[in-house]
Amino acid sequence: MIERNLQLSGVDMLQLLGYNDSNLQLLEENFDASIAVRGDKVAIRGEEQEVKRIEKVIKEMVFLLTKNGSVSLQDVTTVIDLVNVSPAGAGEPTLTERKDTEEDIVLFTRTGVIKARTSGQQYLVQQARRNDVVFAIGPAGTGKTYLAVALAVAALKNREVTKVVLTRPAVEAGESLGFLPGDLKEKIDPYLRPLYDALEDMISSEKLLSYIEKGIIEIAPLAYMRGRTLHNSFVILDEAQNASSMQMKMFLTRMGSRSKLIITGDITQIDLPTRTESGLVQIQTVLKHIQGISFVYLEKGDIVRHKLVQDIVDAYDKFGAERSGRSS
Repeated sequence: MIERNLQLSGVDMLQLLGYNDSNLQLLEENFDASIAVRGDKVAIRGEEQEVKRIEKVIKEMVFLLTKNGSVSLQDVTTVIDLVNVSPAGAGEPTLTERKDTEEDIVLFTRTGVIKARTSGQQYLVQQARRNDVVFAIGPAGTGKTYLAVALAVAALKNREVTKVVLTRPAVEAGESLGFLPGDLKEKIDPYLRPLYDALEDMISSEKLLSYIEKGIIEIAPLAYMRGRTLHNSFVILDEAQNASSMQMKMFLTRMGSRSKLIITGDITQIDLPTRTESGLVQIQTVLKHIQGISFVYLEKGDIVRHKLVQDIVDAYDKFGAERSGRSS
């Protein structure tokens, strides 16, 4: 007898298990092993061969759910038949065959799997799962914001939190936003657009709109966080290098019970007025010894955008070093 534990982070477990757990019941009827589900974790206990077959069926079900948005009883029956005929299965490859490790996977979406792709990103995901407050600091293109949003959406899907809050400082508009044309949404949207873009990659337009209308997902400028306490929430502060020290303290003290915070930023791209100290720079000294808070530093090797992005970052670094050398 062996026991195998599967971590299915970011999977819609209600869809996977079926109405009234009908898909799960079908698995139990077809295999001589026990299957226990708690949250996004599945424990399988039985003879080794049976456990391996069930694991393969579940991973194929996840693949179908990711691809099609649902898994029917007929889908499960077909996958069971294929796995019983051939242990390797047939048709679409499983996650194992695509060399994706469960530890690196953050979220399953309709278009594919979002996972940590570099050692720095892997460390970020690990720390975000272990700590309630994580600072992700690194250059543009290292996936800080995208991974943070994926972790938040996964926590929402897994019912680890009931609300996701995404916020950014609107530095160029002086936080007041009053002089810009249009209503409030039109004023702040340009500053929050990158957060919308990430969400739209992970959640269907209809569901995202519903979440926003119901307040399950909230996207707002940092100034709008003042005076609030956010319980049972996954909260992301993006572009944190543009938050002042007072704004950073204000944001961190919004944290309520059963909440997680991820703060992302690039300390080489500070847009604050010259005499204003970046809260993200200061906070590395203030909180460096507090247990439960983790600082993750991503590097140029973690850049996952177009290959030219890393060359651009290198060129700017070289240019800055040369100019500093000439001025000294």
